[in-house]
Amino acid sequence: MRVSVFSLLLLFSLGFAPLETAAQKIFSVDYESRADVKVFVVDYESRADLLVFKEEYESRADGNEGRWHFVEYESRADKKVFFVEYESRADLKVFFVDYESRAGWRNKSKQHLLY
Repeated sequence: MRVSVFSLLLLFSLGFAPLETAAQKIFSVDYESRADVKVFVVDYESRADLLVFKEEYESRADGNEGRWHFVEYESRADKKVFFVEYESRADLKVFFVDYESRAGWRNKSKQHLLY
């Protein structure tokens, strides 16, 4: 069986390609019907699915780790969220933390919502 150099390079490059991560550039929409995810902000960290740190710089808001950067324009967002008034209407419950090191998933079964 002959394998071309191109095939070997292709296989090699695919094997070491970085895994794609979903950037967490978030836009808050005004209408529930326009949202990818409905979010409720809880009062206590222990009730959250995700602990969110608000990143000041867009370049630091990568991965699905709970570091969000709110963008000004919907077209720049990777995910559009709508903040609901009632917990029962939410897909995801978040708690905003003051330190980046505190951000992360508490309920990993909801992680798919932001990919």
